[in-house]
Amino acid sequence: MDEIDADVGNIFDKIDAWVDGFFRLLPNIAIALVVIAVFWMLSRVVGRMVQKAADRRGRENLGMVGASLLGWVVFIIGIMLAVTIVAPSISPADLFAGLGIGSVAIGFAFKDILQNLLAGILILLRQPFEVGDQIKVSGGHEGTVERIETRATLIRTYDNRRVVIPNTDIYTDSVVVKTAFKHARSQYDILIGCSDDFDTARKIMLDTVKEIDGVLADPAPDTVPWGMEADGNTVRLRWWTASDRANTVRVWGEVIQKVYNALDSNGIDLPYPTRMVLFHDQTEEFDGDRTRQREGWPAGSGPSPEQARIETALRERMGQKEAGGT
Repeated sequence: MDEIDADVGNIFDKIDAWVDGFFRLLPNIAIALVVIAVFWMLSRVVGRMVQKAADRRGRENLGMVGASLLGWVVFIIGIMLAVTIVAPSISPADLFAGLGIGSVAIGFAFKDILQNLLAGILILLRQPFEVGDQIKVSGGHEGTVERIETRATLIRTYDNRRVVIPNTDIYTDSVVVKTAFKHARSQYDILIGCSDDFDTARKIMLDTVKEIDGVLADPAPDTVPWGMEADGNTVRLRWWTASDRANTVRVWGEVIQKVYNALDSNGIDLPYPTRMVLFHDQTEEFDGDRTRQREGWPAGSGPSPEQARIETALRERMGQKEAGGT
């Protein structure tokens, strides 16, 4: 069996060459570290400048995101320069080529993160809503916008919970901005009796709503005859309030309560749906005997001549079927 001889001297020569190369590169490494430190401080300065410029224009969230992105760009440039200083054989063109290939790989690996980042930037640039707005997202979440970040938008629900929604979902789905305008309209359908006068009921509703604190006089509340149902007639009552939810909910409750009391005290009927259900026990021993008690048939009375004729015809047909079967 052949023996394998280890060339220990060659190993030590390699280690010695590495150590010598390291010491030769020490000045370059020191300069590279200084360059990295300078660009790190420069990135912080650039970030602060961008943040202050955005704050002066009332775009705090956009300034925060822009400062972070530009700061990282400056810092990455500093790292690339430091690499060329430590390894002079590597040219900036090689670094940019490697950065291009690496960016493709990073794009595939962090596709969702990059999508949310771009969506967040577009939201901050276009401003479909702002911090403090009350929004409702298509997923059913509703609340006040707390913060718009590069990855997600944070909203606080009305029951004081925080919901983190990816920016891609907000940008690609429908969003209702409830406080986009100063005023918002509410409406409620009220059922009155069939014999009640439309005009009288509508006047009572309007007079009552106009006296409620928070209901706007301009645009003024109004009523519309909306339907004739089986149980009564429908009137749609509409009124305007401030668009924030706290005010809308408070006024809604007062309108429902006071309009009900006003209609009731003025004798306007507020009918409830009425239904009649007849039950018939199919297990009765006299089931089918029209001369005995059944629903719709007085006890002891027989069917009308027409009903008797129909029943006789049915019996004859059933008898013919039975005869044919045998």
